[in-house]
Amino acid sequence: MKKNKTLTKIINKGYSQTGASTTKRALKGFIAQSGSPNEDINYNNYTLRQRSRILMASGGIALSAINTNRTNVVGIGLYPKSRIDHEYLGMSLEEAKAWQKNAEREFSLWANKKRTCDAIGVNDFYSMQQLVFTSKLASGDCFGLVKRYEPTKMMPYSLRIHVIEADRVCTPGKSGTGGRTDGRFNGNRVYDGVEVLENGLIEAYHIRSTYPGDLNAGTAKWTRVPAYGKETGLPNVLHVMNSERPDQYRGVPFLAPVVEAVNNIRRYTEAEIMAAIIESFYTAFITTESDATDIPIGEAIPNDEMSISEDDVEYEMGPATTIKLKPGEGVTFGDPKRPTGGFTTFVKAVATHIGAALEIPSDLLEKSFNASYSASRAALLEAWKTFRMRRKWFVSDFCDPIYELWMYEAVARGRLIAPGFFDDPLIRAAYLNCIWIGPSQGMLDPTKEIAAEIMACENGLSTYSDSATRLNGSDWDANMSRLSVENQKLAEVKVESSTVQELINEAIKEGIKSEDSNGTSTESNTK
Repeated sequence: MKKNKTLTKIINKGYSQTGASTTKRALKGFIAQSGSPNEDINYNNYTLRQRSRILMASGGIALSAINTNRTNVVGIGLYPKSRIDHEYLGMSLEEAKAWQKNAEREFSLWANKKRTCDAIGVNDFYSMQQLVFTSKLASGDCFGLVKRYEPTKMMPYSLRIHVIEADRVCTPGKSGTGGRTDGRFNGNRVYDGVEVLENGLIEAYHIRSTYPGDLNAGTAKWTRVPAYGKETGLPNVLHVMNSERPDQYRGVPFLAPVVEAVNNIRRYTEAEIMAAIIESFYTAFITTESDATDIPIGEAIPNDEMSISEDDVEYEMGPATTIKLKPGEGVTFGDPKRPTGGFTTFVKAVATHIGAALEIPSDLLEKSFNASYSASRAALLEAWKTFRMRRKWFVSDFCDPIYELWMYEAVARGRLIAPGFFDDPLIRAAYLNCIWIGPSQGMLDPTKEIAAEIMACENGLSTYSDSATRLNGSDWDANMSRLSVENQKLAEVKVESSTVQELINEAIKEGIKSEDSNGTSTESNTK
């Protein structure tokens, strides 16, 4: 009797024929598995932070990527320009300008000095921005702990910000040196120091008193800081980070996607430099059958220049050095031909991939601008889309909350008069409205770009305020106020110059007339 054979036909459909295929030779060994944000990010963040910082400390492309972002996003600092909704508040334009100017003056009183805004007295508010943004890129996130100090006659504000590095926010009882970083506190889940309610809302942060791995810091203690105040709803902790996945509570270091590529460039560069140095040494090795205690020809490296041990099996190389070898020993060198011709090409190719991953054009990353005007401008414009986006994120996470905290205190202490500020959230939002002015993208061809901005303003495609900010990061209103003063002075100078010139001309005419009366030719005197 014949057995029936069941034939199973495997039909590949959709992505099973491409990226999800398990039968194609190129993808058979591509076994990928991802977990929750807590597993994928928090469990690996310690290692990523250490590697990111080491790559930064090594300089090169890693440091350029961090500093290029810092310089263009924050620069010398983002300055607030109050833009209250005067129509909603029932103010005239002149009243609104006066209120805004007073608010900016009061904020400067708090922000411009180290001891008045920084809890440890190291940075003013604008230097603090650079620190927080750089730390956020290097470590994935950064924290600002809100503190209150006793006001003084010279400083009426109690607000202080204590910048906390990412490592110190960690789960109580955990070492903070990698591995599992989650735990429990009062029945709530804690994800690497961030305490979360059952519905996913952040409830508190756990701040460690010492850095993980610091052996001289003593016993570690944790302080639980509620995320927001119960009475005011204002933040107690400012958490500066960018989310790349839902349910993510800790940030990922900026260099995380390119750690391997950047490290390979670093290793390759070091190898090339070392090979070039070794090749530059002219060292003669002499083999002899005589007693090894004899003095070698020309002497070895002087003792005061020795950098390695005097072990019998170690030899040092140096410029114009002669070294005697033991009987039967010899030295053979390959032909390294350093630096290789493909070094620059390889580094540029990898830098292009790194720049694409970090959204920084390679010529901006390498600070090498050799392309045409059109190509360079396109690269700069593309980079500035990213810089503006990151500036917006930073303002939302750090600058706006601090401005709100400061204004609450300014109004409460009577330094600013803002009727209805504590009664109506819409009125409060109207007073808090402001823009933050930072570095501009710069100009490759000022004549063309200024002309384009003028045309845009004249045709209603832009405002003069926006154009001033884009071109040089200035405030158009302030420019107009200053220009009104300068133009008045310039007009006075022109009047004085005109009067002087008229007197000179009259003097010349009088001189010509007197010469003519004495029989001297007018032409010769004119000459």
